[in-house]
Amino acid sequence: MSERRMTNYRWMICALIFFATTINYVDRSVISFLKSTFTEQMHWTDGDYANVEITFKIFYAIGLLGAGRIIDKAGTKLGYGLSVFFWSLAGIATSLVNTVVGFQIVRGALGLAEAGNFPAAIKTVAEWFPKKERALATGIFNSGANIGAIITPLTVPFIVVTWGWHWAFIITGVLGLVWLIFWYFFFVLPRAHKKISQAELNFIESDKVPDKETATDAGPKQSWGELLKLKQTWAFAAGKLLTDPIWWFYLFWLPDFFESIYHIKITGASMPVAVVYILSTFGSVGGGWLPLYLINNKGWPVHKARKVSMFIYALCVLPIVFALLLSAINIWLVVCVIGLAAAAHQAWSANLMTTVSDVFPGRSTASVMGIGGMFGAIGGILLSMFVQKDLFTHYRAAGHIETAYYIMFFVCASAYLLAWLIMHFMIGKRQV
Repeated sequence: MSERRMTNYRWMICALIFFATTINYVDRSVISFLKSTFTEQMHWTDGDYANVEITFKIFYAIGLLGAGRIIDKAGTKLGYGLSVFFWSLAGIATSLVNTVVGFQIVRGALGLAEAGNFPAAIKTVAEWFPKKERALATGIFNSGANIGAIITPLTVPFIVVTWGWHWAFIITGVLGLVWLIFWYFFFVLPRAHKKISQAELNFIESDKVPDKETATDAGPKQSWGELLKLKQTWAFAAGKLLTDPIWWFYLFWLPDFFESIYHIKITGASMPVAVVYILSTFGSVGGGWLPLYLINNKGWPVHKARKVSMFIYALCVLPIVFALLLSAINIWLVVCVIGLAAAAHQAWSANLMTTVSDVFPGRSTASVMGIGGMFGAIGGILLSMFVQKDLFTHYRAAGHIETAYYIMFFVCASAYLLAWLIMHFMIGKRQV
């Protein structure tokens, strides 16, 4: 292999974390398409379903805080591998339970293990990509969340009808164990990898300067106490706290929205949900493309390109407030509006996560991702406990479930602009 020829092995690594993220979201979103099944077969209420969802989020939050530190210390190869292994076992184990408490136990274990995905993925991107490509790489792997959410409605209803709900958890859980084989054989850090040329290595390390302000693994790892003293950490945490719960809402309640508003069964809701996530995939990849375009073609500094892009994405969520009004006209208009909001979320999320590797040293990226992810999960817990659980129970009993969804769509529309303003004033003009 010529050392002068530019190889592109970094995109193989990006593909690996894309598939891991896809499997991650398949495993966590399976249950959203079984809500009506469990209501019929096991007499679950909205409160029961919300309690299982909340348990997952609580343990996901706990896991995120610890996962980042474990991955920073153990390294991406071992840390990521262990995370996928344990969440796959937890997914398979879900097929063995049949009570609400049993589901809370196994879904809690799933949340604890799945917490490793995003800290490990962001750390991998920081190791394998220069700053100017990180938003694009993050957008690509983060689109795995959309693909996972697309695969789920297109496959789970068929599996449930054909073989029963138990097999939905078994089949999806096995996918992670298959992924582990590829991860073990293909992942090595750039400097030790035999498949990349010197030209690609130079490109990967082109903006890595051994300085405390840049992304490098040199030097001692920063403690939680040190990281929590930084405004950048709290700005990232605020962004995750306010906007992550919106994606949780789509993930766990969107099938119920279409089933409840249009009085259709699980198989009827599959296609509208799948189309929403297909549209959101464009946002995930496009969200990384826009700041890259502004940096490369317009000569903008990274922080300005990132901030302006995120503001545009926040504005794109606003039309979701009209979703219930459009529901009386045509279901596909509703799908388009929710799909636009979901696409904007993924574009926002890709850039929000990339700010971590822009601002923090590589030795701390997984830890900061863990802290921010924990706050995102806490936001999801609070939203479920104090808004969704009581809101949906009350309005469904009153026969006005559409009112609950109208309130939730208003929350969705306002969350991103509020998060953007907080991040802007906390960090100022020099960062993010």
